[in-house]
Amino acid sequence: MAVLDRLKILTPGALTSIQDLGRYGYGRYGVAPSGALDSYSLRIANLLVGNREDQACLEAMLMGPRIKFLTESVVAITGGNLSPHRNRQPIEMWQSQVFKKDDVLSFKAAVSGFRAYIAIDGGLGVPAVMGSRSTNLTSGFGGCGGRALTAGDIIHSESTGADSAVVNRKFNPEWRPLYGKKWSLRVIWGPQDQDFPEKSRDLFVNGAYHMSPQSDRTGIRLEGPAIERKPEADESIISEGVVSGSIQIPGDGKPIIILGETVTGGYRKIATVISADLPLLGQIKPGDRIQFKAVSWKAAHRALQFMEDTIRNFRKNLDS
Repeated sequence: MAVLDRLKILTPGALTSIQDLGRYGYGRYGVAPSGALDSYSLRIANLLVGNREDQACLEAMLMGPRIKFLTESVVAITGGNLSPHRNRQPIEMWQSQVFKKDDVLSFKAAVSGFRAYIAIDGGLGVPAVMGSRSTNLTSGFGGCGGRALTAGDIIHSESTGADSAVVNRKFNPEWRPLYGKKWSLRVIWGPQDQDFPEKSRDLFVNGAYHMSPQSDRTGIRLEGPAIERKPEADESIISEGVVSGSIQIPGDGKPIIILGETVTGGYRKIATVISADLPLLGQIKPGDRIQFKAVSWKAAHRALQFMEDTIRNFRKNLDS
């Protein structure tokens, strides 16, 4: 298939970057996975336009970009509702639709959630670095030159044409996440929860936190009750590998939820957000309220299975 100019960025919005499901297997070299902070929305967006689940999309934050389409394309927008418009007319999210040559996609305001995902048929044609097209903004590689998109950027893609079979696909509203201003995140304890007294663990799950504005793709900093470690436990530990969702307790006791741009940490982790709730981390906004709920490993596995079954059933219905 021919590689064509597909998109032109007219204005980049608050922060728009190219992301896929991330690069894995390079943590030993200090390379973070990066990738979509809301992987669920990215996977569904790709399926809606007929792509593989892991193809690269645009991740737009808060104030979305203005994008001119340089050729006819099938487009789907999922994730946070940033009020998408085509040529100044509002359009539906979580469904595929045709954008014609010279159509302009824009966003008006964040209605719910924090990040939207924009998929086009054929994916985004940027070079793969270590097996992924995701932008690592901290280290400056991947995506479009390792940076956020800027006005004038031209995005290439393989041309597949507006396949009528994928136009007007819809994702069942019952399966779409609900994004509010109050979040309940399920966690499992550990790996260093034994270094915190019972009163601290109780405070962690019963206290109310808010997302700090001093948060980014490396981690969500929380404002709220300080978590104290046991008196004999040092402030830091030998740095070790961390995964997305690890909740570190630094010296000031204010939790930090690790995201995909971090690969090691030197503070104790009191708990870890379960895999099924990781996509929600990409939709929490500064000021939103967060509470934690401790669950069992068995409950965490059931939640992940439910999420994967939802995606599997949707994919199966598309193939039938």
